[in-house]
Amino acid sequence: MDNNLSKYILTTLAYYDVMDYPMTAFEIWKYLTRMTNDERMLTKDEFSLTNVVAELENEKLQKFTEEFQGYYFLRGRRDLVEQRIERNKIAEQKFRIVRGVVFWLRFVPFVRGVAVTGRLAMKNTERASDLDFLVVLKKGKIFTGRTLVTLVVHLLGRRRYGQKIKDRVCLNYFITSKSLEINLKDVFSASEYSFLVPIFGYKTFKKFQWKNAWIAKYKINYALHSIPGEKLVHDSRLAKTLRKIGEKVLKADWIEQGLKKWQTQRILNDARTKQNGSMIIATDEALVFLPNPQSPKVFEKFQERLAELK
Repeated sequence: MDNNLSKYILTTLAYYDVMDYPMTAFEIWKYLTRMTNDERMLTKDEFSLTNVVAELENEKLQKFTEEFQGYYFLRGRRDLVEQRIERNKIAEQKFRIVRGVVFWLRFVPFVRGVAVTGRLAMKNTERASDLDFLVVLKKGKIFTGRTLVTLVVHLLGRRRYGQKIKDRVCLNYFITSKSLEINLKDVFSASEYSFLVPIFGYKTFKKFQWKNAWIAKYKINYALHSIPGEKLVHDSRLAKTLRKIGEKVLKADWIEQGLKKWQTQRILNDARTKQNGSMIIATDEALVFLPNPQSPKVFEKFQERLAELK
């Protein structure tokens, strides 16, 4: 590619091809991707939506891409369009389940925010898929908060465990209201958190956006936009009151320390913690359980796609 915009468009389509995700012109613009080794200073006007739409008609770019029903993708991948339309419908059904769970989580002490991540956030999920949650808890109460959230989700019959996966909540990522910045900063994380869909805790996720402004290093048009509200479960006076009462009852530090000791021991004894390549974090600021993280696999396939396009 002798044109930077064409190069970034192709990089974007190649990355999301790994996710089986054809994109509209608007999505290509919004999630326009570059690699970190490209340190050229960028002018946002150069990569405007108007310019992206015009560049998609570039004959040199069209040697590698196709368009069908308003979606763009790498050549030979037209079948992804019908799949994406179907997965979008599936995602909307799953979001109804998500909002039902979060309706109750807003009453849980120390909960400050809940968001959906992964393929569901992209509306690119399969019927058998689970529901990936990112949960923000009050600083100093991460172990107590995690215990309460897990208990409530389990009582609702929605916790993922064993072979119970479909439409079950995967509670694999907890952070605190004072540790909103994601530590792993790469193209995978930039994509993951630019798609993040807040369900509860509007103010918390406004701060989350600000703390993770590094995403713009990979996503050229990333900006601190207002958070869309169509999926939000709003707080209520009753929920605030019950959370406040619960937090007073459970404020004793010995409760947090006891749960920390118990949970840390369970994590250390879990065979998945010792798996090669696993990403397990258990600190006062973050509880992350990714025994089989997808980032290395996605990046490897992404590199293969780029190599095929040269």
